Amino acid sequence: MNPSSASIAVTVVGGPTALLEWAGLRLLLDPTFDEPQRYGDHPDALEKTSAPAVSFDALGRIDAALVSHHHHEDNLDHRGRDLALTLPLVVTTPVGALDLGTRGGTARIIGLADDEGLALDDPGVVGAAVAAHAPEGARLVALPAQHGPDEWAERLGPVCGFLLSAPGHPTVYVSGDNSEVGVVDTIVARHGQVDAAILFAGAARVDDIDAPLTLTAERARAAALVLGARRVVGLHVDQWTHFSEGRDALEREFAGLESAAGGPLLAHTPLGARTEVAL
Repeated sequence: MNPSSASIAVTVVGGPTALLEWAGLRLLLDPTFDEPQRYGDHPDALEKTSAPAVSFDALGRIDAALVSHHHHEDNLDHRGRDLALTLPLVVTTPVGALDLGTRGGTARIIGLADDEGLALDDPGVVGAAVAAHAPEGARLVALPAQHGPDEWAERLGPVCGFLLSAPGHPTVYVSGDNSEVGVVDTIVARHGQVDAAILFAGAARVDDIDAPLTLTAERARAAALVLGARRVVGLHVDQWTHFSEGRDALEREFAGLESAAGGPLLAHTPLGARTEVAL
């Protein structure tokens, strides 16, 4: 674990989307910037209920987009995809990289398999614009994630999480649309515990699958304890009708849990605001 004086900053845009400031890098998580709309006419069509709390332009410099998966609008909507492709770097799943690579844009696109990593300080890998802001030894690793119960995971498609690490900086886990605490157990066994956990919660549900497709508040609490996180940031709890639990459910579940850094384990990260999260 890194010194308790370390911190990250998070600007919550809505849904899974946030700007993460870590170790000098500014990383956009799962870009969604469409206006409210319904995506199709079928019964399970996803519906966005509110506009982004922060505009893309207001976020300032962005070094890279980390896209947990490309094939569901609540993680990469139309405008979010187009904007991501203007950035210096997009990192996603291998199949996501293949798809995004056909859509134009100027971004360098990298697909990582589970437990595959890259050096964020290597301009030959991530490009000079990203490497210029990365500390020496900074690494990004793609992590396993499972989007729903075993019997539905293949239909719902490949998803990944991410692990950020660098000497002298906090380790940060981004869950992506993972619903299973057992997957988190595997991650900790392979990579160890972390300083900060950014968990996609909301207990997403659709009519024909009788199970949560992302972490419930109860599972988010369990995952945080397995991860040994000094602080938790909750995302993926607003702006979409298929999220069955909101921010209030997370707050109830984490009530009384204290951080080793002092204060509540669950960071208070208001929608639309930049929040520094002490670790």
